[in-house]
Amino acid sequence: MTPNAIQSSVKNQTGKVTPWLMGVVLALGASGAWWYSQHRGQAGQDGAGPASSAPQGKNAPRFGGVNKVQPVSVALVKRQDIRVTVNAIGTIAAANTAVVKAKIDGELKAIYFQEGQVVKAGALLAEIDPRPFQIALAQVQGQLARDQAQLQNAKLDAERFRDLLNKDGIAKQQVDTQDALVRQLQGTVQSDQAQVDSAKLQLSYTRITAPISGRLGLKQADLGNVLHASDVNGLISIAQTQPVNVVFAVPDTQLPQITSQLKAGQALPVEAWDREQKLKLADGKVASTDNAIDLATGTIKLKALFPNLDGGLFPNQSVNVRLQLKVLQGTLAVPSAAVLRGAKGTYVYLVNADKTVSTKAIRAGANDGDWVSVQGDLQPGQQVVVDGTDRLREGAQIDIITPGATASAASSPKRRHRESSN
Repeated sequence: MTPNAIQSSVKNQTGKVTPWLMGVVLALGASGAWWYSQHRGQAGQDGAGPASSAPQGKNAPRFGGVNKVQPVSVALVKRQDIRVTVNAIGTIAAANTAVVKAKIDGELKAIYFQEGQVVKAGALLAEIDPRPFQIALAQVQGQLARDQAQLQNAKLDAERFRDLLNKDGIAKQQVDTQDALVRQLQGTVQSDQAQVDSAKLQLSYTRITAPISGRLGLKQADLGNVLHASDVNGLISIAQTQPVNVVFAVPDTQLPQITSQLKAGQALPVEAWDREQKLKLADGKVASTDNAIDLATGTIKLKALFPNLDGGLFPNQSVNVRLQLKVLQGTLAVPSAAVLRGAKGTYVYLVNADKTVSTKAIRAGANDGDWVSVQGDLQPGQQVVVDGTDRLREGAQIDIITPGATASAASSPKRRHRESSN
């Protein structure tokens, strides 16, 4: 309320204006005016007023401004050899596997191997207590010696009887009986010899040797245990891992090409990769195929042979397999990252001379690692975009970024000095 309005109100209520009342009214009006001017100025300084609600000058943001130059990475179109491969999942199988068992029953007296050791065929692995078998051998050797002596005596008697027969000193029947005794003792000696050989064989079984070359597993018996020929697990197992086999299945549609190359004596290379397909484990080649197609899956099993000289492949290990069927010689190829797929098909972004991009329709072919064979209106040496394609359109302006340039620029001494100064 203004001072004049207050004065009029006072006049209406009292009919006259007193001096002291007029002074109070004027003082209140002046105080109100001073308070209003002070708070309004403070609000303007704090930026709470409408004039200071938006930042001004060079720090004000540019709303609606879009930078049309897009940073991208590019690669060259090349002509190179591209392998046509078939991917599959395979399982490594040992070329041969043997469970070493005791052939006789006896106490295990000595072990000459270490678990996981690579051994040669015929290497001594363990020994069973030989004493019972040495005693049995001595017994049959004694029987053989006794029967051999009897046979020798019977032969001498037969010779004497023949001399007497020539002199008509004895009857022929007695000579015939002596000859029969000689033949009987010869059979006994042969039987004794067989028992001696059997005892020697049993004694040889006390020395347990490796039947094949390969890597040993974990032992199934300890010193002092009694081994039995009927033990299922045996003493230890041996897996032949040099070479090893990889068994995998491919679609039966590839079978005619595979069989034709095998019949022609052409090698079919096979690569074994780890589960993430980042590390190649070994190289091999197809050795044989199965004799029937699996009707449930429409695939046929193949067996590939790997030398495994470094011993990096283990039986029952799962690997990713790449079977090479053929090689496309000198075909047009681009990096796999450059190939895009849209509503109109497969295309790439081609870099023009004026640093713009244009879409080029292509037909993608075989993949070989990070490269793919293509057919289309491309020439070797042209550049295609491999990174930053999600922000591109036909005719867009680009800024080619060299890999590593940003990092090297950020780490340069001059740049670090400017940043520290700022």
